[in-house]
Amino acid sequence: MSTAVDPQGARAGGRGVASQLTSEQVWRELGKASFAVVAHVTPDGRPRSSGVMYMVVGRRMYVVVATDSWKARHIELGGQVAVTVAVRRGGIMSLLAPIPPATVSFHGTAVVHPAGSLEDGELGRKLTRMLPSERRASCRVIEIEPEGWFVTYGIGVSFMRMRVPDLARARVPVA
Repeated sequence: MSTAVDPQGARAGGRGVASQLTSEQVWRELGKASFAVVAHVTPDGRPRSSGVMYMVVGRRMYVVVATDSWKARHIELGGQVAVTVAVRRGGIMSLLAPIPPATVSFHGTAVVHPAGSLEDGELGRKLTRMLPSERRASCRVIEIEPEGWFVTYGIGVSFMRMRVPDLARARVPVA
């Protein structure tokens, strides 16, 4: 169980403070959500981002994309991505106060698997829930392994603390 520690020790400068948030808590939040924004760079160096549906299995995030999509082609070439997941926080307070959504962001290494390569086994069975049967053979799976730190906002804190950026931010080792 890894506890958040800002390696720069930055209380000042708007980088957040250490919290009791753990990597296990962050992984649980990622496992509850299903939509993320994945950013990558095109072969000519232009930034791109796309919304994707995902599933967490173990310590990996899996995204299913069309075989001819920009995501599949560009991520396969570069292998590096940045990911942001908005974490839904419900309740009446979100309607009464201007509170931003909670988020988890990280960078990681991505591997684009060939169409049909993960159909067998337990992972394949889990991923089939993400797609209609007629599209399964024509899709590729992007496997994302988070690296370094999760950068969070509003995870593991009350709505009232989310209004104070220095209390709402944390950096947690991916572990």
